[in-house]
Amino acid sequence: MSDHYIYADNAATTRVTEPVLEAMLPWLKEGYGNPSSIYSLGMQAAVAVDRARGQVAQALGANKNEIYFTSCGSEADNWAIKSTAARLAKKGKKHLITSAIEHHAVLHPMQSLEKQGFEVTYLPVDADGYVSAEDVRAAIRPDTALVSVMYANNEIGTVQPISEIGAICREKGVLFHTDAVQAVGHVPINVAEQNIDMLSLSGHKIHTPKGVGALYVRRGVQLPAFLEGGGQESGKRAGTENVPYIVGLGRAIELACADIPEKVRRVSALRDRLIEGVLGSIERCRLNGGRSPRLPGNANFSIVGVEGESLLLTLDMRGIAASSGSACTSGSLDPSHVLLAIGLPHEVAHGSLRLSLSEENTMEDVEYILRTLPEVVSYLRGMSPLWETIVREGKYLNLQSDPRR
Repeated sequence: MSDHYIYADNAATTRVTEPVLEAMLPWLKEGYGNPSSIYSLGMQAAVAVDRARGQVAQALGANKNEIYFTSCGSEADNWAIKSTAARLAKKGKKHLITSAIEHHAVLHPMQSLEKQGFEVTYLPVDADGYVSAEDVRAAIRPDTALVSVMYANNEIGTVQPISEIGAICREKGVLFHTDAVQAVGHVPINVAEQNIDMLSLSGHKIHTPKGVGALYVRRGVQLPAFLEGGGQESGKRAGTENVPYIVGLGRAIELACADIPEKVRRVSALRDRLIEGVLGSIERCRLNGGRSPRLPGNANFSIVGVEGESLLLTLDMRGIAASSGSACTSGSLDPSHVLLAIGLPHEVAHGSLRLSLSEENTMEDVEYILRTLPEVVSYLRGMSPLWETIVREGKYLNLQSDPRR
């Protein structure tokens, strides 16, 4: 085991930072009142929740009465999609639109709704992983209830044309939801200017503990309750509020959005050095996803001749925490649906590596990865009969331009 430990899986989750923890601690100790109670301890908790709601709203360019706290981004996605579908089905609108590269928190609810008689259009993406706004326009029908396209992809980091899609949906009178779990705090967002009707986010991607998220719902959009049994969250989501985590989310999103341009500049420099270094030192390796617009910390590679799980385990022994794609599907032996959607063959998609950096990473971290990764790849390829065959047959020499060869 290496003495180094480089955490490069921030797209999966992030470290809870000291300012966030400090904001939470009083509400884990002495401020334990129930926000629904009318005595002072409860009213103090209610004030703290209201303050956090305002912090989330400000970060999104929203009003605080448009913010509903949830347990995570997946819950927010399910709520937005299923509740909207149920309401508009009563008006004869049973057509939904999404993309082929969504997180499973969107794809699985869509598939569930298909079994209930809804029709779903899964928009393709181009070879760089981008959805076409004009494809969205062409797919909208009179019976379309909802368009749901993620803001930024969790695997390959591509940032979608959200403003253009939002404008089209507003023009057509169709509700627009975006899963912005990977985007919040990393790119500028303004829900009003971008014509976003609903937006999902999760705290643990921006240095809050796992277990808290939020759903933005534009004022005027009727969204049925997702959990019943209490009057919390304006009667929309029953359950006593998780005050410490909500406070943590408010502080975290405030910090994450404090100076996005500077953070983007610094983290993008780390990402670009990582991309150039990997592509320059490992043969038959490609970058997945377009260069721009791309999340500042995302670098996703396909490395031919190695198996993703072996690569991750060997990197971990060398002190590097990374991923082969979405953490939610890390136990699956199937290739990533995102990589297949951009046209990668199964053989290439199986050797994927996602390195996701944050503002806590340094250039020293990147240089250590660049020293270590080529050695690990060489070691694993040396044990692989598949690699010998690939070399002998001269396959994948032009992997970046044509991944099929």
